[in-house]
Amino acid sequence: MEPTSAIAAASVALGLSGRYATALFDLAVDGKALETVSASLTTLKDALGHSDDLKTLTTSPMVSRKAAAAGIAGVAGSLGLDKLTTSFLGVLAQNRRLGSLPHVIRDFQALAAARRGEITARVTAAHPLTAEQQQALSAKLKAGMGRDVALDITVDPAILGGLVVRVGSRMIDSSLKTRLDSLGQALKGSN
Repeated sequence: MEPTSAIAAASVALGLSGRYATALFDLAVDGKALETVSASLTTLKDALGHSDDLKTLTTSPMVSRKAAAAGIAGVAGSLGLDKLTTSFLGVLAQNRRLGSLPHVIRDFQALAAARRGEITARVTAAHPLTAEQQQALSAKLKAGMGRDVALDITVDPAILGGLVVRVGSRMIDSSLKTRLDSLGQALKGSN
């Protein structure tokens, strides 16, 4: 493992998802396939966000190991995922860890971002952000942080509007839900 990888791995390797992500990251670095695996995981993350059937396959305890392995192999083939990522998904299926997949992807992306010298901002939006919105947000965060910023975007309609951005221990919550909750608390306090 290279020194940069060791430092990044130490910061993410906490927990089960961090250990799986670190293992995949190290294999990708050793095989000179970091960008390929990263692209495959991004494709997989998008598919998880759009397919209820894929979510069920990865989270249902009713799906056997064999069925999960066969199903995830079929998904990997249809999405055109690289060989290393496909093999890794098979290991997750055999170990009944497909439910950890979103966290593994998040941790892998954090490791890859650290290797590129970026920091990762976890962004929760009420609706999908366009490429232009993502670029604008990334530019604003870079200006504020003084470093390149990789965005890890999750869509959660429950926030109603706005964004919740987490970078390290900092959080910026401009969601409509939080604003309405604050207004409700203020109105209760004035009675």
